[in-house]
Amino acid sequence: MIGELLAAAGKLDETARSAIGDIAGILIEAFSAGRRVYVCGNGGSAADAQHIAAELVGRFRREGRKPLPCVALTTDTSVLTALANDFGFEQVFSRQVEALGVEGDVLWALSTSGESPNVLAAAKSAKRLGIKVVAMTGPGGADLAGLADVCFSAPGQWSDNIQQLHQLAYHIICELIDEHFV
Repeated sequence: MIGELLAAAGKLDETARSAIGDIAGILIEAFSAGRRVYVCGNGGSAADAQHIAAELVGRFRREGRKPLPCVALTTDTSVLTALANDFGFEQVFSRQVEALGVEGDVLWALSTSGESPNVLAAAKSAKRLGIKVVAMTGPGGADLAGLADVCFSAPGQWSDNIQQLHQLAYHIICELIDEHFV
């Protein structure tokens, strides 16, 4: 397992490294303009969405950074279950984007496959509203990548390796954001 992760990390090319910086730039621009970031994903990516929100609302490594407005769309079980019941699970994130998001905000979409229907629906809603979309996928995540302004595609073969590379990438992004705002 460690060997698989190290092999996948070794495949991070300049495109992937550039995407990390570009995502950080989009988020910094949005936060600087007083905009919000919404994060979504399923399963382990839902946990990552919550982790990202905690790093940004709280802090990553540096003391003295102001809290940044970031909301994980995965956390309100009443909203999630009502939307899933009334509109279907494919709409649980898009309805929240439509209710909360405004032009200039950012949707941070995570999907190891890049094909999660509810994440794709959220990205489509975001684009219609003038909300930028940054994405994290695995290889072959072309559906989500095609909707994103910037996409970090982790080169792992397995979901766990992809998620571990996502964690590496979003921690680097959080550090770049901390550096900017401290």
